[in-house]
Amino acid sequence: MAEEKQEKKKATGVSFTSAFPAEVQEIVGRTGTRGGITQVRAKVLDGPDRNKILRRNVKGAIAIKDILMLRETEIEARSLSVSKRGKR
Repeated sequence: MAEEKQEKKKATGVSFTSAFPAEVQEIVGRTGTRGGITQVRAKVLDGPDRNKILRRNVKGAIAIKDILMLRETEIEARSLSVSKRGKR
């Protein structure tokens, strides 16, 4: 019985997708309907797009020199546009 349980634990392994580290170099601004998303510029440190600087949206607390783990490095976030309140 104990051997069967150990075999089941070995068979159910967790697999993660590969991710590439990127260092936050600049905080561009806040976005989202309530400002809960921060747009940053980050430099990719490893992988096929090494040294590429990307614009990404990040949820939660973030600071310059933080390391983000990016699953993909091809797609970039849209730049923040200046809001014109009351104008159409």
